[in-house]
Amino acid sequence: MLERFFQLREHGTTVRTEILAGITTFLTMSYIIFVNPEILSSTGMDKSAVFVATCLAAALGTLIMALLANWPIGMAPGMGLNAFFAFTVVGALGYSWQQALGAVFISGVIFLILTLTGVRSWLIDGIPKSLRSAIAAGIGLFLAIIALGSSGIVVSNPATKVALGDLTSAPALFAILGFFIIAALDALKIKGAILIGILVVTILSMLTGNSQFQGVFSAPPSLAPTFFQLDIIGALHTGFIHVILVLVLVEVFDATGTMIGVAKRANLIQEGKPNRLGRALMADSTAIVAGSFLGTSSTTAYVESASGVQAGGRTGLTALTVAVLFLLALFLAPLAGSVPAYATAPALLYVAGLMLREITEIDWSEITEATPAALTAIIMPFTYSIANGLAFGFISYVVLKAVTGKFRQIHMATLLVAVLFVIKYAFFPN
Repeated sequence: MLERFFQLREHGTTVRTEILAGITTFLTMSYIIFVNPEILSSTGMDKSAVFVATCLAAALGTLIMALLANWPIGMAPGMGLNAFFAFTVVGALGYSWQQALGAVFISGVIFLILTLTGVRSWLIDGIPKSLRSAIAAGIGLFLAIIALGSSGIVVSNPATKVALGDLTSAPALFAILGFFIIAALDALKIKGAILIGILVVTILSMLTGNSQFQGVFSAPPSLAPTFFQLDIIGALHTGFIHVILVLVLVEVFDATGTMIGVAKRANLIQEGKPNRLGRALMADSTAIVAGSFLGTSSTTAYVESASGVQAGGRTGLTALTVAVLFLLALFLAPLAGSVPAYATAPALLYVAGLMLREITEIDWSEITEATPAALTAIIMPFTYSIANGLAFGFISYVVLKAVTGKFRQIHMATLLVAVLFVIKYAFFPN
């Protein structure tokens, strides 16, 4: 039955290969079940409920991907988007986490509409490649400053804004150790390097008395504190327009780029032949909406799925395996609650470094492309906001192209986004 439903023979794979590929993908992306609750609980959300929501959103999104698109792609709450949710929307702008969940819901509905109407393709084609690359790099820098701050490696200083923290403190030492473990294991091509790094630091922290052991297995905690707690009406506040705009843009670019990259590696997208990208993006947008009901930030496709493809995964059976493993992870709640912030900080910092690789895709010889890209990446960490980075990037791109006589190179989608950001800062600055 599995062979017929997932068309294993047509894809040149077997049940055993697909299951092993699913296990591989899960090991490389399962760090999110520890990192996401740590980030979102900073907003006042119940950490245990967020853990359950993370596992369920990942399982549900990946299951939809398996059954609807038949692609070997795992899904879970996205890195960067969770930080934007917690530290910008709630932390900096002062909105409630319930309103932030409402914004996630609205962005998911818009993403679904864009996919169904074909506008998504127009939007993707219209945003310059330089800005797309800069957005990924900027989010990486944003994650980096969060990681360095939560581990005490970087601290605030009234004279210099930021300064080096106490590197002899336990959080800093554990974070540094965790980072080197993750980087070394990944360099040695060991699957689950990030997960291993988090667990090693957590165990060492317990053994040295810096954190408490709360157990490993238990029945899943209650989802009630976050389940259906989203405030959609509150998210329709005018100040949320740019928040929703940012969520939609990042969701569309992130999901599309990841899916195309992984699918090409699996030979699922071939020039001139029909493919299931549209179905995959429908799965993504549906998962975002479902995640907002459960109580987590935007769900997206994970680039770590490429590890499963490398292991031979070619169909939705790989994704189905990942979904089942996320459901089983629900019983690891005590372990997730035992993980200190400085154990997840190295994971954030390492992922940040991987995201910075995108800057190589920018044409640095063309000033009208390079300058907006640089502004996009720089502004995100220095204003602690992905939204501000996008605004500076899009507006400066349009201005520089216009004043240098290259107005025809500005796609209508880019112009539209830039105008929306100008309106936001001009009429709704707060």
